[in-house]
Amino acid sequence: MRGVSPNGRAPNSVKRRDARLPAVAPGRSGCESSRMPATLPPSIFNDVVGPVMRGPSSSHSAASVRIARLARDLCGGTPERIVLAFDTEGSLATTHESQGSDMGLFGGLLGWDADDARLPESAAALRAAGVDLRIDLAKLDDPHPNTYRLQLWKNGVEHRLVALSTGGGMIEVVSIDGAPVQLFGDYAVTVIDVADDGRALATALAARGEVDDVVVTGAPQTLVVASAQRFLDDDVLAKYAGIRRVRRLSPVLPVRSRRGLAVPFLHAGEMTGDLNECRLSDRALEYECARGGLSQDAVLEQMRKILAIVRSGVQQGLAGTEYKDRILPRQSHRFAALLAEGRLLEGGLLNRAILYVSALMEVKSSMGVIVAAPTAGSCATFPGTTLAAAEMLRSSEEEILRAMLAAGLIGVFVATRSSFAAEVGGCQAETGAAAAMAAAALVELMGGSAAQALSASSHALQNVLGLICDPIANRVEAPCLGRNIAGASNAIASANIALAGYDHLVPLDEVLDAHREISERMARELRCTALGGLSITPTSKAIEARLCGSGGCGSCG
Repeated sequence: MRGVSPNGRAPNSVKRRDARLPAVAPGRSGCESSRMPATLPPSIFNDVVGPVMRGPSSSHSAASVRIARLARDLCGGTPERIVLAFDTEGSLATTHESQGSDMGLFGGLLGWDADDARLPESAAALRAAGVDLRIDLAKLDDPHPNTYRLQLWKNGVEHRLVALSTGGGMIEVVSIDGAPVQLFGDYAVTVIDVADDGRALATALAARGEVDDVVVTGAPQTLVVASAQRFLDDDVLAKYAGIRRVRRLSPVLPVRSRRGLAVPFLHAGEMTGDLNECRLSDRALEYECARGGLSQDAVLEQMRKILAIVRSGVQQGLAGTEYKDRILPRQSHRFAALLAEGRLLEGGLLNRAILYVSALMEVKSSMGVIVAAPTAGSCATFPGTTLAAAEMLRSSEEEILRAMLAAGLIGVFVATRSSFAAEVGGCQAETGAAAAMAAAALVELMGGSAAQALSASSHALQNVLGLICDPIANRVEAPCLGRNIAGASNAIASANIALAGYDHLVPLDEVLDAHREISERMARELRCTALGGLSITPTSKAIEARLCGSGGCGSCG
């Protein structure tokens, strides 16, 4: 793939280390590339605290919506016919139905958002729209376990898109019509099919001030892919000869990217100054303002919206939730009653955290609106523990927002050096990362320094290295609930020992490197494939069969 930028240099992006496998391996598909992805810096609101969504899994339920929205744009509206293909050696072959990939794909193809109340009925809505759908399972040798292959037809024209779900709802489009690309949903993208080699058009577009990046890709069919803050208008493109077709992909991420983007640091070890004399939230604000081109007030306001969703989720969970396709019944109300009656062991903050974490997980399991923070499977550890502590400390709203930003910055460091995807790193990537984030938030609420917050995060992550992901009955409920609660306990203990000056010994960056290495060594069966651990116990299989009924669930095999 050849890149042209407006200043004549390579496309302007900040490379970061990434635990993801190469997007596509040579000779394994229509898109030939063996590169490691070079991406822009993570955003707290893109990569860590978000998306706002419904469904059991951000890697499945939310990422699939975003991928499908881009596929819908590619073919110019709701397709008439779709073929989806999943690799039998990946995660999606066994989880695409039970963990919400199908639901998200169908909703996204209809143009719905990740928090749309209609999502549970998306399959019926797609059928009602007259869309012909087929799902194929085959050995495709896809390097990434969460690879989506879509073929779509509209008005008799075929469109192909290959994309990855990379964790926490984040995505990467790696191929369009067999041509390798690298798109993340953070730009307005104009895809131009051309009759020649595309170089002249790309050079002309790169010279336009409003175009941030232009790439020429594909052979013999050539695509010119232009990323900008807005789409290229037809009247602009009409000036150029040889254009066969123009398609436009709308951005799907809340924080856009832009030319000239620079951040003050990407790793914990790159933060300068005396970290004993500042708060981690100060550095988080500095980072996200630079990443998003936002003011401090705008960043705080965005986090205020997230906090409101968390508070509403706790209230909804405690009020009671129900959903048919669910393993665990409502349970948090019993904990609340026994806690009020003094019939539980004294736990102080931990008991309140358990209550709030349980309530949020029950909302997730009932298809309520949640914030993936950093993922749907770990959506309760960090926000539930932070809110519980803030209430007990009587923290101001700004103190809570700053604590959440501090946690978000820890998530940026995780995304930069490792992964949030359980399919890549097991539960250490989800509830482990969430515990590290929560630990930093608690230190922030207690008035601790940036150095203490980093120490707490290092302690918390060290405690869970190697934690596998083995969902019971192929649903994101158990042992997820228990691990979210354990993450809260881990975070509270880690925050306290960091505040007390316990030595974490290994810096957070090095712990994250170990986190990534362990992820790479984990057996496929232990990374959210439902092929090992608790997933294959007789009880788990019996529950799965009961939920699936008489063979109606695709995850039952």
